[in-house]
Amino acid sequence: MSKVLGIAESINIMGTRSGTAMKERNPGPVQEMAKEEAGQGASYLDLNIGPARKDGVELMPWVVETVEAVTDVPLCLDTTNTDAMTAGFKVVKNKAAAIMNSISAQPERMEKLIPVAAEAGCNVIALLWGPDGMPRDSNERAAMSVDLMMALAEAGIPNEKMIFDPIATPITLGADQIASGLEFLSMLQDIAPGAGSTVGLSNVSNGVAEHLRKYLDRTYLIMLMKHGLTTAIVNSYDAELMAICKGERQEHVDMVHAMMDGNDPNPATLSGIALEHYKTYKALSGQTVFSESWLEL
Repeated sequence: MSKVLGIAESINIMGTRSGTAMKERNPGPVQEMAKEEAGQGASYLDLNIGPARKDGVELMPWVVETVEAVTDVPLCLDTTNTDAMTAGFKVVKNKAAAIMNSISAQPERMEKLIPVAAEAGCNVIALLWGPDGMPRDSNERAAMSVDLMMALAEAGIPNEKMIFDPIATPITLGADQIASGLEFLSMLQDIAPGAGSTVGLSNVSNGVAEHLRKYLDRTYLIMLMKHGLTTAIVNSYDAELMAICKGERQEHVDMVHAMMDGNDPNPATLSGIALEHYKTYKALSGQTVFSESWLEL
């Protein structure tokens, strides 16, 4: 049975409920959401304060302590502000179970955050984003992952604490980058044996009409699972997506994985969720041209 640990993404400075509460330092809504996400079966809670240039060093510890007061679910600290990240890890209770999101392959970020991660003994999302931005293909991702792995290992961080993120790109930009990310995942255990992997699932549906996004996220998760994805940053309020994470939709997983091996079912025999996955896989794999009416075709 395939399972993926879900990192719940909704406690976010950009979110309506959580964002306002963070800005006002109002613990109530943040704690409610933490309990809701834990109740949906999230394995980690992502606390995303964004760049938080003004007050990050004060905001991140506040969010950490606010959430830890109501749940023991391990935390994933998410900010581009390196000082805020450092301040957050000072107060995290269960540092060894926590995740740092993220260290990219940019020299200044590696320099500042690798020592913090090494001292905390936490898990680290190694984000494949370099000085020139996005890698162009799986080979560039592989080269970048080696650089990150060497730098993390040098600081005493074992492969088992590394979680590589090949970066999901929107299907609206085409299927090539999606294929490159999958190809990189299939190479990961040869590059960094024992390392984990993750993806911000909702990136794939970025820019697509809100009511359609969940279908892309769900099928994309199944495609990533074929190559051993260990965690995913998810919308834990999507019950169907969480069911896939928990290994409760094995028949759909098996069908999509068979399609990835070239064994397509007869679409005339499919209905409901199976047909949704069938059509969505065709779009995500570039076999059909993506448009917002892909489910109706």
